[in-house]
Amino acid sequence: MAVQPNSTNEAPWHAAYPAPNAAAGSLPRHELLQWFRDGKQPGKDFVLVDVRRTDFEGGTIRGSINLPAQSLYPTLPAVYALLANSGVTHVIWYCGSSSGRGPRSANWFADHLAQEQDASMQSLILEGGIKGWAAAGPEYTELMDEYDASVWAKK
Repeated sequence: MAVQPNSTNEAPWHAAYPAPNAAAGSLPRHELLQWFRDGKQPGKDFVLVDVRRTDFEGGTIRGSINLPAQSLYPTLPAVYALLANSGVTHVIWYCGSSSGRGPRSANWFADHLAQEQDASMQSLILEGGIKGWAAAGPEYTELMDEYDASVWAKK
């Protein structure tokens, strides 16, 4: 019998990479909402990174880039170089609920910042992830690209 992808015999996807050492900070969704209201722009003033593998299923927070967590670790030096050269100071990571892939990605990036001795950039976890954002009401969902309410009604 073949081993099923999520069986207990298979190591989790992140087992191929070192466990993060650093602890990224967190950002409550209401603070991110305020950044938008204050005119701060994703891609200029901060970077939002959606680490879900399913490419924005149900929508994503406006201005986010999609870097799936499962392929992130080997690309951290390139991601860091791009962000460092852009002058951005806050990188906000999220997944579905920000309880697994989002924090792991944010912590890996925090490790990389420490390795580079870069104190000018901060790695942050969006509290509640995209599920929390989508459930927080219209003032949040109006800031989502490709928002699909039917996807969130199932979650």
